[in-house]
Amino acid sequence: MAQEIERKYLVVGEYKHLAHSSMRLIQGYIASGRRTVRVRIGNDSAWLTIKGPSANGGLSRFEWEKQIELKEALELLQLAEGATIDKERFFVDYAGHTIEVDEFHGENEGLTIAEIELSEEDEEVILPEWLGREVTGEKRFYNSHLREHPYSAWSTEERR
Repeated sequence: MAQEIERKYLVVGEYKHLAHSSMRLIQGYIASGRRTVRVRIGNDSAWLTIKGPSANGGLSRFEWEKQIELKEALELLQLAEGATIDKERFFVDYAGHTIEVDEFHGENEGLTIAEIELSEEDEEVILPEWLGREVTGEKRFYNSHLREHPYSAWSTEERR
């Protein structure tokens, strides 16, 4: 069984000059809840992803992903619930990890979150100074939640 283990952080500083590449991503959710089914398009590629319920405070969960044809992804996006997520993902290598920084667009403009994938739940991670508060396991920062409760509608208190 494939297991995704990752930590999420708010981004509070400059990182773009450190990125070795980036990709614009559009994604929609065919089903969401404890389990999600997502279709994602990035550049000329597309993926179908199924994620299980979060475990260990949101640190890990089952993830199955398969690359699909772009035409299929466009068809599946027609089944998406609610709004789609639009973001630019920047890839930054730091201290033995690739940090994926998502800068959101559209109704989630102004939100930037970094994800660090781990091989073990207790793996030590050295964090760069441009990362802020950890938000691992906070549902409001999940992409599946942001499509129904966009960042632009959050109160000042919710943004902290």
